[in-house]
Amino acid sequence: MLALVAFAIVFWLGRQSRAYILRPDATLPSGTRPAPDGHEPTRLYAHNVMLRKGPHFRVYVRWIRGQMRSTRTGQHPSFDLPESFLLEIEKGVINVKLADIADYLNSGETGKSPLTDISIENKDGESKNGEIQVHGTLHKLMSLPVQLRGVLSPLPDGRLKFHLNKISVLKIPMKGLLGVFHVNAEDLVPSSGVEGVQVSENDLYLDTQRFLPPPHIQGQISSVTPSGEELKVIYGNADTDEQKLAQWHNFLRLVGGSLDFGKLSMRQADLTMIDATDDPWFELDLANYQAQLVYGTTRMTEKAGVEVYMPDLKNLPPEKRSTKGVTVEWLRNRNTSPPLDVEKVAETKNP
Repeated sequence: MLALVAFAIVFWLGRQSRAYILRPDATLPSGTRPAPDGHEPTRLYAHNVMLRKGPHFRVYVRWIRGQMRSTRTGQHPSFDLPESFLLEIEKGVINVKLADIADYLNSGETGKSPLTDISIENKDGESKNGEIQVHGTLHKLMSLPVQLRGVLSPLPDGRLKFHLNKISVLKIPMKGLLGVFHVNAEDLVPSSGVEGVQVSENDLYLDTQRFLPPPHIQGQISSVTPSGEELKVIYGNADTDEQKLAQWHNFLRLVGGSLDFGKLSMRQADLTMIDATDDPWFELDLANYQAQLVYGTTRMTEKAGVEVYMPDLKNLPPEKRSTKGVTVEWLRNRNTSPPLDVEKVAETKNP
């Protein structure tokens, strides 16, 4: 409730005067001119954020710099509609767990697939040639246990290419991807196709903006490298010093443009969501972000910005906090005690 009150105050102030915006570390790219107020893209800065993309997929944002752009003409990005915006990354590092990719493929969200019981591993740990292994059961005439070995590489248009080096069926190597069972790359996807997946000979082309759940991420990928149990995706000329990057606080910062949150709209955005814990990753779930706001602590800065210290989703208490707000009966009686959280704030300000 405190979070919503703070937001409302900020939006009212934003209509009275233009807020000074602190832009950390970066400005608009050379040659880019901001659009008229309310239509400019929102600048995006994030460190150590585990972003949930639907119930079966998540990405680990080590750090990114970029923009949040609306996908709807004439409408603002809305946190309540992950498909209403995309994250356009200029540079940064994102990690994806191989197990999470397998869970997403097994969830059925991509449609009925002839390949089931999928598991993915990087057998060599730190793979020098970028090869990963995919295990699964292929349903073609009969159920066949298969192993796929291939390499992921980025393409200039933002897609990823998975080049199949080998398919093994029943532990029988199949040279040229053909053999007794005539298994090839086209057998790995349903005949009706999968949105965002294109097959050409021994290659699978993946458009992650269509293949993965929103919010969608786009940007020029410099490299995709298997590292332990993860894929490390690097955008632009990003710094990859893990030891140095791990020293940053966990946060998501949005600056400029307009944003919608529930019933509220924020103009000239200046919003920072900060992990209230000391965990390695700040778990942000757009499907439950309002609950994280309710249980967080909100403060307004001197420049009319908003800072929210939010708990991770796993740290929310099992019992729900009342968010009904005050009633007319409460407003009529000044002798009625304020909500518990307001009492605590008053005690800290009036010792």
